Amino acid sequence: MRIENARRSVTALSTAAVALVLGINVASAAAGQPSPWETGMQEMVTELGQSVSSFHTYLVWLITAICLFVLALILVIIVRFNENKNPTPSRTTHNTLLEVAWTIVPVLILVAIAIPSFRLLREQLVPPQADLVVKATGYSWYWGYEYPADQGGFKFDSNMIPEDGNRKPDQPRLLGADNAMVVPVGKVVRVQVTSADVLHAFAMPSFYIKVDAVPGRLNETWFKAEKEGVYYGQCSELCGNGHPYMPIEIRVVSEQQFAAWLAEAKQRYASTDSSAPIKFATAQ
Repeated sequence: MRIENARRSVTALSTAAVALVLGINVASAAAGQPSPWETGMQEMVTELGQSVSSFHTYLVWLITAICLFVLALILVIIVRFNENKNPTPSRTTHNTLLEVAWTIVPVLILVAIAIPSFRLLREQLVPPQADLVVKATGYSWYWGYEYPADQGGFKFDSNMIPEDGNRKPDQPRLLGADNAMVVPVGKVVRVQVTSADVLHAFAMPSFYIKVDAVPGRLNETWFKAEKEGVYYGQCSELCGNGHPYMPIEIRVVSEQQFAAWLAEAKQRYASTDSSAPIKFATAQ
């Protein structure tokens, strides 16, 4: 029995090691939340995230090609220039062609990396015209969301659902929140992020967004989700002993569902109890 368990452990570790080297996911990554044994990115549901995922794959293949090329050079040197086959070593000290090559080739590699990365940075940092603006404020240790006046002018808090709380079976542990940010699908959402106390960070892997929440400063990020669903993130800044309990839950719904949620939210969050969750109606 022990031998069988040991074999399974070795097999699992070997599979994980191969996946790490080759950049392959052991388990397919589900959209919106992490998966067991996942080593790559989550499924991206924004155009920017999909571009970044493709760029990541491009870099993996480029790095793999460079490593294989360097390995081939080392093997050639070991085989052709060892002491047995080359008893009289060459006295060559300069080779103009070789020196030009090992200067030009790294520059070309850097250019091949820089051009797409600069394009992605521009898309990330220069947001398009927003259809909706939501303000996210980090507290120790929960998030507060505020919708503008043209969307009802209300705000509410979002706390992690505790272990003994009303966590639904489809809500992951430590990621499910009692009140989610709700946004319409296919719309540009600009998120203004700040903090009321210490440094936090607003991060949503499936959208490829991450921005620091700094006290006294208003930072911005944006996303345009192309797929309905529930997506989870967390504060990614070491903000204190409640750091692992600051989940971010964003529900991307149709425009009709968003309008219905908005009408109910105006009434619910206008009351003094802003922590009561809204019952979310699913599509029929």
